[in-house]
Amino acid sequence: MAKMHVSINVRDLARSLTFYQAFFGITPHKIRPGYANFDLAEPPLKFALNERNVAPESGSLNHLGFQVATLAEVEAAKARLQQAGLATFDETDTVCCYAKQDKIWAHDPDGNAWEVYVLTDDLLDGSADALANQPMAMQPPSLRGTTIISLQPVAAAGVAPRVCCDDA
Repeated sequence: MAKMHVSINVRDLARSLTFYQAFFGITPHKIRPGYANFDLAEPPLKFALNERNVAPESGSLNHLGFQVATLAEVEAAKARLQQAGLATFDETDTVCCYAKQDKIWAHDPDGNAWEVYVLTDDLLDGSADALANQPMAMQPPSLRGTTIISLQPVAAAGVAPRVCCDDA
C-alpha cells in the first residue's frame, strides 16, 4: 500500500515538533539535527520537517511523494511517467532523510517536486548520521551519480533537479 509523503520546510524544528506532536497526537518516528518525521498509520502519511532558513515568500513546501512497499512499485511509477512523456530522474541506494532509499523524481508544471520511493533501510540505528557526513551524501542528486532519464531535458523544462530533503 502506498503512503502519502509530504515534506515541509520549517524555521524552528523544536517549535514545529511541539505543534505537530499535538496536532497528530503521536511522537515523531525519527528526529535528527535539522530533520524529523512522523509516520502516521491513519491516514497513511509520512510527514517530514526540514529545518531551513527560508524566506516566507518562498513557501514552506519542500516536496511531495509516495512511499511504496517495493522497488517494483517505484519502477512501475517510473515507466508510467516516462510513457506520459514526463521528465524523471532516479536515485538508487541513496541516503536521504536519514534512511537508505531507491526513488524516482518528477516535477509538475509549476516545479513542485514529487518522489516515489521505497525504504531499503530506515537506519534507525543512527548509522545514517555517519553516512550523511560523507561528501557524496550531501551533494545534490545531479552531482552524486544520479542518472537523468528524460524525454525532455529537465533543464529545458526550467526545473533544476531537486536536492534531497536532508541536503543543505
